[in-house]
Amino acid sequence: MARIDELRLMAKVARMYHTQGLRQTEICERLRVHQSTVSRVLKRAEREGIVRVAVSLPPGTHTDVEEALQARYGLDEAVVVDCLEDEAQIAHDLGAAAAFYVENTLKTGDVIGISSWSAALLQMVNAMRPSRRFKGARVIQILGGVGSPDAEVHATQVTRRLADLIGGVTTLLPAPGVVGSREARDVLMKDRFVREALELFPSVTLALVGIGATEPSRALASSGNTFSPHEIKLLAGRGAVGDICLRFFDAAGRQVLTELNDRVISMELVQLRAVRRVVGVAGGRRKTNAIRGTLAGKLVNVLITDLACAERLLVESHGVGPATAAGGARAASRKGAENR
Repeated sequence: MARIDELRLMAKVARMYHTQGLRQTEICERLRVHQSTVSRVLKRAEREGIVRVAVSLPPGTHTDVEEALQARYGLDEAVVVDCLEDEAQIAHDLGAAAAFYVENTLKTGDVIGISSWSAALLQMVNAMRPSRRFKGARVIQILGGVGSPDAEVHATQVTRRLADLIGGVTTLLPAPGVVGSREARDVLMKDRFVREALELFPSVTLALVGIGATEPSRALASSGNTFSPHEIKLLAGRGAVGDICLRFFDAAGRQVLTELNDRVISMELVQLRAVRRVVGVAGGRRKTNAIRGTLAGKLVNVLITDLACAERLLVESHGVGPATAAGGARAASRKGAENR
Protein backbone atom coordinates (compact mmCIF):
# COMPACT_ATOMS: atom_id res chain seq x y z
CA MET A 1 0.00 0.00 0.00
CA ALA A 2 1.37 3.43 -0.92
CA ARG A 3 2.21 5.83 1.87
CA ILE A 4 -0.67 8.20 0.99
CA ASP A 5 -3.08 5.27 0.93
CA GLU A 6 -1.94 4.20 4.40
CA LEU A 7 -2.36 7.73 5.73
CA ARG A 8 -5.80 8.02 4.13
CA LEU A 9 -6.97 4.78 5.77
CA MET A 10 -5.52 5.81 9.13
CA ALA A 11 -7.28 9.19 8.94
CA LYS A 12 -10.59 7.62 7.91
CA VAL A 13 -10.56 4.93 10.60
CA ALA A 14 -9.44 7.42 13.26
CA ARG A 15 -12.30 9.81 12.44
CA MET A 16 -14.86 7.04 12.42
CA TYR A 17 -13.64 5.69 15.79
CA HIS A 18 -12.72 8.84 17.73
CA THR A 19 -14.97 11.51 16.18
CA GLN A 20 -18.05 9.63 15.02
CA GLY A 21 -18.00 7.19 17.93
CA LEU A 22 -18.32 4.02 15.87
CA ARG A 23 -17.27 0.71 17.38
CA GLN A 24 -14.47 -1.27 15.75
CA THR A 25 -16.95 -3.93 14.57
CA GLU A 26 -19.05 -1.24 12.84
CA ILE A 27 -15.95 0.15 11.11
CA CYS A 28 -15.10 -3.36 9.89
CA GLU A 29 -18.55 -3.72 8.33
CA ARG A 30 -18.50 -0.30 6.67
CA LEU A 31 -14.99 -0.56 5.25
CA ARG A 32 -15.11 -4.33 4.70
CA VAL A 33 -11.80 -4.91 6.46
CA HIS A 34 -10.80 -7.34 9.21
CA GLN A 35 -11.03 -6.20 12.85
CA SER A 36 -7.31 -6.85 13.34
CA THR A 37 -6.68 -4.33 10.53
CA VAL A 38 -8.80 -1.68 12.26
CA SER A 39 -7.01 -2.27 15.57
CA ARG A 40 -3.59 -2.10 13.90
CA VAL A 41 -4.49 1.07 11.97
CA LEU A 42 -5.73 2.83 15.12
CA LYS A 43 -2.46 2.07 16.93
CA ARG A 44 -0.44 3.33 13.95
CA ALA A 45 -2.55 6.49 13.84
CA GLU A 46 -1.38 7.26 17.38
CA ARG A 47 2.26 6.55 16.54
CA GLU A 48 2.05 8.78 13.44
CA GLY A 49 0.55 11.65 15.43
CA ILE A 50 -2.77 11.55 13.55
CA VAL A 51 -4.48 10.80 16.86
CA ARG A 52 -3.26 12.65 19.93
CA VAL A 53 -4.63 11.85 23.35
CA ALA A 54 -4.97 14.80 25.73
CA VAL A 55 -6.20 14.41 29.29
CA SER A 56 -7.80 17.48 30.84
CA LEU A 57 -7.74 17.24 34.63
CA PRO A 58 -10.97 18.43 36.29
CA PRO A 59 -10.59 21.18 38.92
CA GLY A 60 -9.75 19.77 42.35
CA THR A 61 -7.92 16.72 41.00
CA HIS A 62 -4.14 16.45 41.17
CA THR A 63 -3.15 13.34 39.25
CA ASP A 64 0.21 14.90 38.32
CA VAL A 65 1.10 15.41 41.99
CA GLU A 66 -0.12 11.89 42.86
CA GLU A 67 2.09 10.41 40.13
CA ALA A 68 5.03 12.47 41.36
CA LEU A 69 4.59 11.14 44.91
CA GLN A 70 4.35 7.58 43.61
CA ALA A 71 7.52 7.98 41.54
CA ARG A 72 9.48 9.79 44.27
CA TYR A 73 8.62 7.43 47.14
CA GLY A 74 7.81 4.15 45.38
CA LEU A 75 4.17 4.19 46.45
CA ASP A 76 1.62 1.86 44.92
CA GLU A 77 -0.89 4.68 45.03
CA ALA A 78 -1.23 8.26 46.27
CA VAL A 79 -4.48 10.16 46.74
CA VAL A 80 -4.09 13.93 47.01
CA VAL A 81 -6.99 16.00 48.33
CA ASP A 82 -7.40 19.75 47.85
CA CYS A 83 -8.45 21.26 51.19
CA LEU A 84 -7.86 24.13 53.58
CA GLU A 85 -4.81 23.97 55.85
CA ASP A 86 -6.87 23.52 59.00
CA GLU A 87 -6.36 20.34 61.04
CA ALA A 88 -10.06 19.65 61.55
CA GLN A 89 -10.86 20.30 57.90
CA ILE A 90 -7.93 18.18 56.73
CA ALA A 91 -9.11 15.27 58.90
CA HIS A 92 -12.64 15.63 57.51
CA ASP A 93 -11.57 15.79 53.84
CA LEU A 94 -8.96 13.04 54.09
CA GLY A 95 -11.50 10.86 55.88
CA ALA A 96 -13.97 11.31 53.03
CA ALA A 97 -11.27 10.41 50.48
CA ALA A 98 -10.25 7.37 52.54
CA ALA A 99 -13.90 6.23 52.69
CA PHE A 100 -14.14 6.34 48.89
CA TYR A 101 -10.81 4.51 48.56
CA VAL A 102 -11.81 1.70 50.94
CA GLU A 103 -15.29 1.32 49.41
CA ASN A 104 -13.76 0.90 45.95
CA THR A 105 -10.68 -1.21 46.71
CA LEU A 106 -11.76 -3.52 49.53
CA LYS A 107 -11.70 -7.13 48.41
CA THR A 108 -13.57 -10.17 49.64
CA GLY A 109 -11.30 -11.98 52.06
CA ASP A 110 -9.44 -8.86 53.22
CA VAL A 111 -8.63 -8.77 56.93
CA ILE A 112 -8.56 -5.12 58.00
CA GLY A 113 -6.36 -3.80 60.75
CA ILE A 114 -7.19 -0.28 61.92
CA SER A 115 -5.39 2.01 64.35
CA SER A 116 -7.52 3.59 67.05
CA TRP A 117 -6.57 7.19 67.65
CA SER A 118 -6.87 8.91 64.28
CA ALA A 119 -9.28 11.78 63.67
CA ALA A 120 -9.07 11.13 59.91
CA LEU A 121 -10.01 7.45 60.32
CA LEU A 122 -12.94 8.42 62.52
CA GLN A 123 -14.07 10.78 59.75
CA MET A 124 -13.56 7.92 57.28
CA VAL A 125 -16.07 5.65 59.01
CA ASN A 126 -18.45 8.60 59.37
CA ALA A 127 -18.33 9.09 55.58
CA MET A 128 -18.63 5.43 54.54
CA ARG A 129 -21.82 3.93 53.13
CA PRO A 130 -23.06 0.53 54.33
CA SER A 131 -22.28 -2.41 52.06
CA ARG A 132 -22.91 -6.12 52.49
CA ARG A 133 -20.58 -7.15 49.66
CA PHE A 134 -17.89 -8.05 52.19
CA LYS A 135 -20.02 -9.86 54.77
CA GLY A 136 -17.84 -12.03 56.96
CA ALA A 137 -14.77 -9.79 56.70
CA ARG A 138 -12.84 -9.18 59.91
CA VAL A 139 -11.81 -5.80 61.34
CA ILE A 140 -9.06 -5.89 63.96
CA GLN A 141 -8.06 -3.07 66.28
CA ILE A 142 -4.25 -2.87 66.06
CA LEU A 143 -3.63 -0.21 68.72
CA GLY A 144 -4.95 -0.45 72.26
CA GLY A 145 -7.88 1.89 72.86
CA VAL A 146 -8.66 1.64 76.56
CA GLY A 147 -8.06 4.94 78.32
CA SER A 148 -10.00 7.95 79.54
CA PRO A 149 -13.73 7.05 79.66
CA ASP A 150 -14.53 10.33 77.87
CA ALA A 151 -12.30 9.51 74.90
CA GLU A 152 -12.37 5.71 74.82
CA VAL A 153 -15.51 5.62 72.68
CA HIS A 154 -13.44 7.03 69.80
CA ALA A 155 -11.26 3.93 69.56
CA THR A 156 -14.03 1.34 69.78
CA GLN A 157 -16.30 3.42 67.54
CA VAL A 158 -13.80 3.41 64.69
CA THR A 159 -13.33 -0.37 64.79
CA ARG A 160 -16.92 -1.40 65.46
CA ARG A 161 -18.50 1.01 63.00
CA LEU A 162 -16.18 -0.04 60.19
CA ALA A 163 -17.07 -3.68 60.80
CA ASP A 164 -20.80 -2.85 60.92
CA LEU A 165 -20.58 -0.86 57.68
CA ILE A 166 -19.07 -3.75 55.72
CA GLY A 167 -20.97 -6.50 57.52
CA GLY A 168 -17.81 -7.77 59.15
CA VAL A 169 -16.72 -9.24 62.47
CA THR A 170 -15.02 -7.04 65.07
CA THR A 171 -11.96 -8.01 67.10
CA LEU A 172 -11.14 -5.34 69.68
CA LEU A 173 -7.83 -4.95 71.48
CA PRO A 174 -9.11 -4.46 75.06
CA ALA A 175 -6.02 -2.80 76.51
CA PRO A 176 -4.50 0.68 76.74
CA GLY A 177 -2.18 1.80 73.98
CA VAL A 178 0.38 2.80 76.61
CA VAL A 179 0.76 1.32 80.09
CA GLY A 180 2.82 2.46 83.05
CA SER A 181 5.49 -0.25 82.97
CA ARG A 182 6.79 -3.24 81.09
CA GLU A 183 5.51 -5.49 83.88
CA ALA A 184 1.99 -4.07 83.46
CA ARG A 185 2.16 -4.73 79.72
CA ASP A 186 3.32 -8.31 80.31
CA VAL A 187 0.32 -8.94 82.57
CA LEU A 188 -2.13 -7.52 80.01
CA MET A 189 -0.56 -9.53 77.20
CA LYS A 190 -1.59 -12.69 79.03
CA ASP A 191 -5.26 -11.71 78.95
CA ARG A 192 -7.21 -14.08 76.68
CA PHE A 193 -8.93 -11.35 74.67
CA VAL A 194 -5.81 -9.26 74.26
CA ARG A 195 -3.92 -12.34 73.14
CA GLU A 196 -6.69 -13.22 70.67
CA ALA A 197 -6.34 -9.82 68.96
CA LEU A 198 -2.51 -9.95 68.92
CA GLU A 199 -2.51 -13.43 67.38
CA LEU A 200 -4.61 -12.14 64.48
CA PHE A 201 -2.11 -9.41 63.51
CA PRO A 202 -0.21 -11.65 61.02
CA SER A 203 -3.46 -12.29 59.13
CA VAL A 204 -4.05 -8.58 58.35
CA THR A 205 -4.06 -7.89 54.59
CA LEU A 206 -5.15 -4.23 54.70
CA ALA A 207 -3.93 -1.87 57.42
CA LEU A 208 -5.54 1.56 57.81
CA VAL A 209 -3.29 3.77 59.92
CA GLY A 210 -2.94 7.33 61.03
CA ILE A 211 0.51 8.90 61.12
CA GLY A 212 1.33 10.89 64.23
CA ALA A 213 3.88 13.61 64.90
CA THR A 214 5.97 13.28 68.05
CA GLU A 215 3.66 15.83 69.67
CA PRO A 216 0.39 13.88 70.20
CA SER A 217 -2.87 14.91 68.57
CA ARG A 218 -5.71 16.29 70.66
CA ALA A 219 -7.63 12.98 70.43
CA LEU A 220 -4.65 10.94 71.53
CA ALA A 221 -3.68 13.32 74.34
CA SER A 222 -7.23 13.33 75.72
CA SER A 223 -7.32 9.53 75.73
CA GLY A 224 -4.34 9.16 78.04
CA ASN A 225 -2.71 6.82 75.52
CA THR A 226 0.45 8.81 75.15
CA PHE A 227 3.74 9.54 76.83
CA SER A 228 4.61 12.39 79.17
CA PRO A 229 6.24 15.61 77.83
CA HIS A 230 9.54 14.41 79.32
CA GLU A 231 9.26 11.09 77.50
CA ILE A 232 8.32 12.81 74.24
CA LYS A 233 11.43 14.97 74.61
CA LEU A 234 13.49 11.80 75.11
CA LEU A 235 12.09 10.32 71.90
CA ALA A 236 12.79 13.51 69.96
CA GLY A 237 16.33 13.50 71.31
CA ARG A 238 16.79 10.02 69.85
CA GLY A 239 15.71 11.33 66.44
CA ALA A 240 12.01 10.38 66.45
CA VAL A 241 9.89 12.36 63.97
CA GLY A 242 6.61 10.47 64.25
CA ASP A 243 4.76 7.26 65.01
CA ILE A 244 2.34 4.70 63.67
CA CYS A 245 0.41 2.85 66.37
CA LEU A 246 2.69 4.56 68.94
CA ARG A 247 5.75 2.86 67.42
CA PHE A 248 8.14 5.75 66.85
CA PHE A 249 10.51 6.10 63.89
CA ASP A 250 13.18 8.54 62.70
CA ALA A 251 13.50 10.57 59.49
CA ALA A 252 14.64 7.48 57.59
CA GLY A 253 11.69 5.42 58.83
CA ARG A 254 13.83 3.32 61.21
CA GLN A 255 12.23 2.41 64.51
CA VAL A 256 13.49 4.43 67.48
CA LEU A 257 13.98 1.83 70.18
CA THR A 258 13.80 2.95 73.79
CA GLU A 259 12.42 1.40 76.95
CA LEU A 260 9.17 3.22 76.14
CA ASN A 261 8.51 0.71 73.37
CA ASP A 262 8.10 -1.99 76.00
CA ARG A 263 5.06 -0.15 77.38
CA VAL A 264 3.08 -0.07 74.12
CA ILE A 265 0.38 -2.55 73.12
CA SER A 266 -0.06 -2.38 69.37
CA MET A 267 1.12 -3.79 66.07
CA GLU A 268 4.91 -3.64 65.73
CA LEU A 269 6.48 -1.86 62.75
CA VAL A 270 8.06 -5.12 61.58
CA GLN A 271 4.57 -6.64 61.51
CA LEU A 272 3.22 -3.61 59.66
CA ARG A 273 5.88 -3.98 56.95
CA ALA A 274 4.66 -7.53 56.35
CA VAL A 275 1.10 -6.37 55.55
CA ARG A 276 0.36 -6.46 51.82
CA ARG A 277 -1.41 -3.08 51.70
CA VAL A 278 -0.82 -0.34 54.28
CA VAL A 279 -2.82 2.86 53.82
CA GLY A 280 -1.55 5.94 55.66
CA VAL A 281 -4.15 8.69 56.10
CA ALA A 282 -2.54 11.92 57.32
CA GLY A 283 -1.77 15.48 56.33
CA GLY A 284 -1.11 18.99 57.55
CA ARG A 285 2.04 20.98 58.21
CA ARG A 286 2.49 19.56 61.73
CA LYS A 287 2.75 16.01 60.40
CA THR A 288 4.88 16.63 57.29
CA ASN A 289 8.16 15.36 58.77
CA ALA A 290 6.41 12.31 60.21
CA ILE A 291 4.82 11.49 56.84
CA ARG A 292 8.17 11.95 55.08
CA GLY A 293 9.79 9.53 57.55
CA THR A 294 6.97 7.05 56.96
CA LEU A 295 7.55 7.20 53.21
CA ALA A 296 11.34 7.01 53.53
CA GLY A 297 11.00 3.85 55.60
CA LYS A 298 8.42 2.27 53.27
CA LEU A 299 6.05 1.90 56.21
CA VAL A 300 3.02 2.56 53.98
CA ASN A 301 2.49 1.82 50.29
CA VAL A 302 -0.65 3.93 49.86
CA LEU A 303 -0.81 7.54 51.06
CA ILE A 304 -3.91 9.74 51.35
CA THR A 305 -2.86 13.32 52.10
CA ASP A 306 -3.66 16.96 51.36
CA LEU A 307 -2.26 18.97 48.45
CA ALA A 308 -0.15 21.37 50.51
CA CYS A 309 1.48 18.50 52.39
CA ALA A 310 2.07 16.59 49.13
CA GLU A 311 3.82 19.59 47.62
CA ARG A 312 6.01 19.98 50.71
CA LEU A 313 6.95 16.29 50.50
CA LEU A 314 7.97 16.72 46.86
CA VAL A 315 9.54 20.16 46.96
CA GLU A 316 11.59 19.78 50.11
CA SER A 317 12.80 16.37 49.02
CA HIS A 318 14.27 18.04 45.91
CA GLY A 319 15.90 20.88 47.85
CA VAL A 320 13.60 23.59 46.49
CA GLY A 321 12.16 26.40 48.56
CA PRO A 322 8.51 26.38 49.61
CA ALA A 323 7.69 29.36 47.37
CA THR A 324 7.96 27.13 44.28
CA ALA A 325 5.93 24.24 45.63
CA ALA A 326 3.52 23.89 42.71
CA GLY A 327 6.28 24.12 40.13
CA GLY A 328 8.40 21.67 42.08
CA ALA A 329 5.58 19.13 42.16
CA ARG A 330 5.05 19.44 38.41
CA ALA A 331 8.80 19.12 37.79
CA ALA A 332 8.92 16.02 39.99
CA SER A 333 5.98 14.59 38.05
CA ARG A 334 7.78 15.13 34.74
CA LYS A 335 10.95 13.59 36.12
CA GLY A 336 9.02 10.56 37.39
CA ALA A 337 7.40 10.13 33.98
CA GLU A 338 10.80 10.21 32.26
CA ASN A 339 12.16 7.53 34.61
CA ARG A 340 9.24 5.14 34.12
